[in-house]
Amino acid sequence: MMSGQELAGRHALITGGGTGIGLAIAQVLAEQGAAVTIAGRRAGVLEAAAGHPGLHAQVIDVADPDSVAEGCAAAIAARGPVTICVPNAGIAEGRSFAKMDLAFWRRMMAINLDGAMLTVQACLPGMRQAGWGRTLFMSSIAGLKGLKGAPAYTASKHGMIGLMRGLSEDFLGSGLTFNALCPGYVDTEIVARNTDSIAARAGISQEDARALMVKTNRHRRLITPGEVASAALWLCLPGSESINGQCIEIAGGQM
Repeated sequence: MMSGQELAGRHALITGGGTGIGLAIAQVLAEQGAAVTIAGRRAGVLEAAAGHPGLHAQVIDVADPDSVAEGCAAAIAARGPVTICVPNAGIAEGRSFAKMDLAFWRRMMAINLDGAMLTVQACLPGMRQAGWGRTLFMSSIAGLKGLKGAPAYTASKHGMIGLMRGLSEDFLGSGLTFNALCPGYVDTEIVARNTDSIAARAGISQEDARALMVKTNRHRRLITPGEVASAALWLCLPGSESINGQCIEIAGGQM
């Protein structure tokens, strides 16, 4: 049985931590005693979320290398080395390959893939020094299969998994593990925005657009942020030491 303080003394940093999946993960880690830095671009959103015990706001724009370096350094100076890193910040936008330009592609990669790399790079020295670390990449079912109408997003999430697998091999036996969470459609602001986008592009109602996303999940319902957070917590707790280099599917069934 968990004591409620299994992660006491750990410092977790979660990008995109002010809302949705990121905030849900932040809360469960804090409940287990971790000091949690929630990072994002919107100071007001972060400050509101940081009202929960154990959460601390830090403005970071993951598309800006200087912002990542400076923001992570400030969090480390305030709360010690980061030993739980959750590169969660990302965008989910669909656009057909024929209509996709280089600017759209580069923005997707800068936020979803480059941002994850920069965040891990900033946190890794503390993990190596401690001889213990957990990195949880927030990928997607789109990291495991093609998502129709979203080739750039699909490529960015596949890239995260490739990065995760490479790092897991580099640090085998070191006390550091690297895994990826791969949820289907989760009931967050992103799904709400995608509902509007799909409805507009396909010329269908919002209800039908939402039903398309629900249908993609094998159990025919949206996943809750709490379900993803529970998987993240498990990967940080004692007993998960041999889970490394893995893609954890959270999609209601086999993909």
